[in-house]
Amino acid sequence: MRRQVRRDDRSYLIFAEGYRLATAEILYHMPDHPVLLQSFVWQEYDLPPHFPALTKFLRFWRDNLDGELHSVRVTSATPLSPGRWGSVAHSFSLH
Repeated sequence: MRRQVRRDDRSYLIFAEGYRLATAEILYHMPDHPVLLQSFVWQEYDLPPHFPALTKFLRFWRDNLDGELHSVRVTSATPLSPGRWGSVAHSFSLH
């Protein structure tokens, strides 16, 4: 009997395959006013460190859109890991 995969399970499977939630802040020159920069935020599950989905998107941008790219800043979520526990030597309470 095949078990159905819930939405939460699929998110876990994506992370298990190495995908991470990647966020890119893209600064580009406005086509009508090239001295002004505009910001665009892109977010997608992607494979670090080469980020093929982001690379494909940036290639599409460069080939099809008018705004010339200025810079791209990328960050990605860390892999899933078990929670960390630690002991506390002292505890203080106010009110």
